[in-house]
Amino acid sequence: MTAVVGVDIAKRTFDLAILQPNGKHRTKSKLSNDRAGFAVFADWLQRYAESGAWIVMEATDIYHEALAEHFHGLGYRIAVLNPAQIARYAQSQLQRSKTDKLDAKLVATYGQLHVDQLRTWQPEPLSVRKLRALTRRLEDLQSLRQMELNRLDVSSATVQNSIQAVLQRLDEQIAWTLEQIKRHIDDDPDLRGKRDLLVSIDGIADKTAALILAELGDIQRFTDARAVTAFAGLDPRLQESGVYRGHTGISRTGSSRLRTALYLPAVTALTYNPAIKAQAERLRAKGKKGKQTVCAAMRKLLGIAYGVLKSGKPFDPALAIAR
Repeated sequence: MTAVVGVDIAKRTFDLAILQPNGKHRTKSKLSNDRAGFAVFADWLQRYAESGAWIVMEATDIYHEALAEHFHGLGYRIAVLNPAQIARYAQSQLQRSKTDKLDAKLVATYGQLHVDQLRTWQPEPLSVRKLRALTRRLEDLQSLRQMELNRLDVSSATVQNSIQAVLQRLDEQIAWTLEQIKRHIDDDPDLRGKRDLLVSIDGIADKTAALILAELGDIQRFTDARAVTAFAGLDPRLQESGVYRGHTGISRTGSSRLRTALYLPAVTALTYNPAIKAQAERLRAKGKKGKQTVCAAMRKLLGIAYGVLKSGKPFDPALAIAR
């Protein structure tokens, strides 16, 4: 039996669990999420797991990345799962309590049951990680700016100068971050070429192109456009039972950043992108409403983006309309 080590990671600590042949778990708790903790983990692995063991963890913002990269470098097989997979498994097991140790056991058990379906994680190029850090920082700054604008609308005159000063500083940081994103892409031939492919698509501009590149990473890891759609949580979710036919929405089990980034470009593409405009007209003729049309446009736009990145060829409206 291939050993599977489940890891539950938080910002500062992580917990371990491995399922033993007797059906019980061996665990270790509260290791520091840094080089010292990784050294303890490595020693633990040498004692309780063979060299070909899987190390399975959930994607937890950026907290899992250092550990995954460290043990990938040591030759272990790493699998990084969508947290929704583990959440659904916990529900299926009627798990009522939630602790870090229990979560590590859950990940280990899930990984052992699905060991044949685990996909090997590979560290992304440094250029992509830098771009992702910049685009996510931009998102944070824009959220802070909106919060301050909301405060400005309801604040008294006493604090308005303070809020204006913060807004000015945020605007400066947003402008600086946008410039850093542009410079980073311009200075990297691979990213620059992919950015140019994406902006050939009507509806996608530089900012959206940068976020798509940052969040998708290596496009070759996706088998087809449907896999990219699922990654973004834009795949349809049917609600049917017997004769009941419920509302068909999107799964939302994926990158919320991609979905947010694609919304306004999709709305623009409904007017200016001939392929998406044609799709919208067909959907409206079938009685589909505004929100469904926009979600379909987001899905189509992401599929087109995948196509140009995969093929290395700019957007061809005629080809996109034919599909």
